[in-house]
Amino acid sequence: MKLSQAELAKYMDHTMLKPDATADMIDQTIAEARHYNTASVCVNPYWVHRVHEGLAGTTVNTCTVVGFPLGATSTASKVFETKQALTDGADEIDMVINIGELKSGHDQAVEHDIRAVVEATHAHGKILKVIIETCLLTDAEKVKACQLVVKAGADFVKTSTGFSTAGAKVADVKLMRQTVGPDFKIKAAGGIHSLAEAYAMIEAGANRLGVSAAVKILQEAAQQ
Repeated sequence: MKLSQAELAKYMDHTMLKPDATADMIDQTIAEARHYNTASVCVNPYWVHRVHEGLAGTTVNTCTVVGFPLGATSTASKVFETKQALTDGADEIDMVINIGELKSGHDQAVEHDIRAVVEATHAHGKILKVIIETCLLTDAEKVKACQLVVKAGADFVKTSTGFSTAGAKVADVKLMRQTVGPDFKIKAAGGIHSLAEAYAMIEAGANRLGVSAAVKILQEAAQQ
């Protein structure tokens, strides 16, 4: 597989989710995203307004995370976080499912949690990605989680937060693609540090990549 640097950049959510990210680090991430014209900049909710303003006049979206990174906050708080982020200028919301409820077999609770955030996001015409945290799930649970994400009406299913025991795996992206079919979107995130790893995720079925190493990967692409 070979994509141009510009094509590859549009797969990338350029990510800065470190808990100690400073305003300068956020501004650097914005500048890099503007330079390479990535799909989005993904930051914690506090920084959404700054990123939205910093990306004005570009085609780069502002992305943020909700119920992050554990997913174990109340549905009401996830909806509030979502609405606040949209008010602040977010274009894309990446929420974490209630992992414990999924593992308990409480499918309706998981679907309700996702659907509430779907409705809040889609009311503003924006995009919702749903993080299922694959590293904590069995294959059967991964399939079930994907089915619930599709059923609840989200736009993407996403592998990982990058803050748990492991990130995206090619095998998981393939399983997710088999489960959701050819048209539903998948985001792979966590542990993608090289051009080869980025290509492997895209070939497995990923439509979007969550990467903090976007600059390194895109420089590698330019060299090829």
